[in-house]
Formats: sequence, C-alpha cells, structure tokens
Amino acid sequence: MDRSEPMPDAIELKPDDEKLVTLARSARARNNTAEGAAVRDDTGRTYVATSVELSSLTLSALQAAVVIAVASGADALEAAAIVGAAVTARTEDLAVVADLSPDAPIMLAALDGAVHRVIGSY
Repeated sequence: MDRSEPMPDAIELKPDDEKLVTLARSARARNNTAEGAAVRDDTGRTYVATSVELSSLTLSALQAAVVIAVASGADALEAAAIVGAAVTARTEDLAVVADLSPDAPIMLAALDGAVHRVIGSY
C-alpha cells in the first residue's frame, strides 16, 4: 500500500485486544517514539515497550515488548499490537512473535489507535 492511499476501515477488536492497542499507543506517545507495542502472554499478563534506538542496539517496539515478556518468564503469546505509521509489520517482528506463538495475531494500528490490519488468525 502506498502512503498516499487512505488507510482501510478500522477493525473492531475484542476488549482484551483493544487494551493492547491502548497500552501500545500510550507508551508511544509518552516516550515520543515512532512506534509502541504491547503483547499479552498465555496467562493474560501484558508487556509494553517502544522502539529502542541506541548507538549499540536497535529494536522495534514489538521486539522490545517480546524481550520484556520473555525476560519476565513468558513462554507463549496470545496476541500482539503495534501502533505506528507503518501499514505492515516487518519480517523481524513477525519472526519474534512466531518464535513463541506462530498463530498469535498481530494487530497493526495507526497513530490514532485505529486498527487497520490483523496478521494471523483473529
């Protein structure tokens, strides 16, 4: 999709998934970063992060959220959400979620929180 094309209509989510988008959006705004992400593990715990850009380390927001989840003991994910300007997920983001849960849906939301795409089964 070309950036000049309008975003597709927003997708309605389940309440737990709306919460992920809200958390990701809030983290992105609070840290003034390009993107925010949130993941929910198989016990219902949520983990939130923003993109990291250091001279020695670069992580997408979703990669950072998965790192936090795994470091906290998560071994499976139920769902993930990314809030940012991109209209699709990076290959690396798909891979890091698939490492834990290949079937976990990844919701992509615009900066206003409107979800325009869900990757995976929903």
